[in-house]
Amino acid sequence: MQGPAVPRVPTPRQYLMCPPRYFAVNYSINPWMDPTQPVSAKVALAQWTRLRDTYRRLGHAVEEIEPQPGLPDMVFAANSGTVVDGRVLGARFRAPQRTAEAEHFRRWFTEHGYRDLTMPEKVNEAEGDLVWTGRVLLAGTGFRTDPAAHAEAQEVLGVPVVSLRLVDARYYHLDTALFVLAEATDSAVAQIAYYPAAFSPGSQRVLRRLFPDAVLATAADAECFGLNGVSDGRNVVLPVEARATGLGEQLVRRGYEPVYLDISELRKAGGGPKCCTLEIRK
Repeated sequence: MQGPAVPRVPTPRQYLMCPPRYFAVNYSINPWMDPTQPVSAKVALAQWTRLRDTYRRLGHAVEEIEPQPGLPDMVFAANSGTVVDGRVLGARFRAPQRTAEAEHFRRWFTEHGYRDLTMPEKVNEAEGDLVWTGRVLLAGTGFRTDPAAHAEAQEVLGVPVVSLRLVDARYYHLDTALFVLAEATDSAVAQIAYYPAAFSPGSQRVLRRLFPDAVLATAADAECFGLNGVSDGRNVVLPVEARATGLGEQLVRRGYEPVYLDISELRKAGGGPKCCTLEIRK
């Protein structure tokens, strides 16, 4: 049952992002990537800049890591670290094309004073598959992150982990099929939005049990990367196409304020707003 609209309060966030200076689609490691189709690093950088500037306009702090030549997917910073209560769990990528990104992000955290940092032993694509709800860490598997990485994340971050299995290759990371609208508080569970068909039947039952008041997205919402949104508890940054699919309207009825941006060039590599945004939770 859909809950009534209630006053939503934004919370200032701290993000780490990487400019897509070397953006390209030279290989295919997900169903969205087609090396035969033209892409523009200039257009990608303009879209990314609007995303970064939108976060700052909404009152959030954004730090930047220097992009590296030969790493066109480094723009998708969310895949390179998970930070909860100042503890950092780094990344270990499945695709060899992205392996080197993990070390650049590790150095950034080290150089910026993060001492409680662990690099994983198991394949772990960070916030791509690890979603913090304020109370539990939702952990995706099926295409990228190793199931054994879930136990490793629990041990390193010291938070309870709930495993979820993804079954649609188009939604190869958890953050393409689910995002948190409002984190849990002492008196309320988290509110999330997700696309049920991206998950196994058992995982769908888990999500219904944990989040009975979730926003249920449609196939059209998911296909435009509407579930790769970023919420500060009130303002929700979404791809502009989500205005037409109905996802934005659902959020308005819940009291949220959608902020629509064009991320079409970045989507050619299988990314959206959240993919570009690593949240640092101190």
